[in-house]
Amino acid sequence: MVNEPGTFRYRRRLRPTRRGKAMLLLGGALVAAATVAAPLLVLKDGPEAGAEETTSLVIPEGWRAGQIYAAVDRALGLQPGTTEKAVPGARLPLPAAAHGNPEGYLFPATYPIRSDTTPRSLLRYMVATASQRFGNDRIAAGAPHNDISAYQAVTLASVIQAEADTASDMGKVGRVVYNRLRRDMPLQMDSTLNYALGRSTLDTTTEDTRIDSPYNTYRSKGLPPTPIGNPGEQAMRAAIGPAPGPWLYFVTVGPGDTRFSESYAAHQRNVVEFNRNRESAATAG
Repeated sequence: MVNEPGTFRYRRRLRPTRRGKAMLLLGGALVAAATVAAPLLVLKDGPEAGAEETTSLVIPEGWRAGQIYAAVDRALGLQPGTTEKAVPGARLPLPAAAHGNPEGYLFPATYPIRSDTTPRSLLRYMVATASQRFGNDRIAAGAPHNDISAYQAVTLASVIQAEADTASDMGKVGRVVYNRLRRDMPLQMDSTLNYALGRSTLDTTTEDTRIDSPYNTYRSKGLPPTPIGNPGEQAMRAAIGPAPGPWLYFVTVGPGDTRFSESYAAHQRNVVEFNRNRESAATAG
């Protein structure tokens, strides 16, 4: 959701879409494939190809690195924090711009878990899969065309993944971001603010938008300094090939109904409808 600074409004509901059904609050370590409505990539050759596969770990699109670390710990029966501690020594094949931070490069997919799987081997496999699925050459070619770096393209894809209500909205969300960047407007994305605060909330207040953080895109212009989650291929395609359009604002007024607008006045009318719909739903519930 995009707004002008200093406005208070309800935040739209987290999206119960084919990606969002496994939201940030999902606590299960091993997620059944049915939990994610869209089929995720099933990887045939696991980190230890010679070992017997015993189970699978599903990483939904948009999960943050911290969620993935916790899921790996549970899947492997390890003490909480074990996978996160393994990151510095895992020698992950990350780009130099990531400075060792794998956020954005832990590719969402279904991963085989075998008896000899380790946090390091699984993380390396996730990062290698991201490089393969995103297509480094394609990103390298598409990013400069949009005046961003390849690492920024992954960052943008993570924002698109968090903000788009449906896959068909991703290209439009990407265009909103580019239009705002080129007008030197702050992005004002609630998803980056939630990342800064380490939470997943349904509401954002004016006070929230005043926090001092480079991820607070209400105050800091430009993209956040790192990805805010781990995007899938569709979000990456939207990041390097956004839909054409003049939009500067968007808000999801109801399930599957995201309104994109060029003027703030039109956006405010959409926000009014969104608030009315949410209040009606709360009353009915």
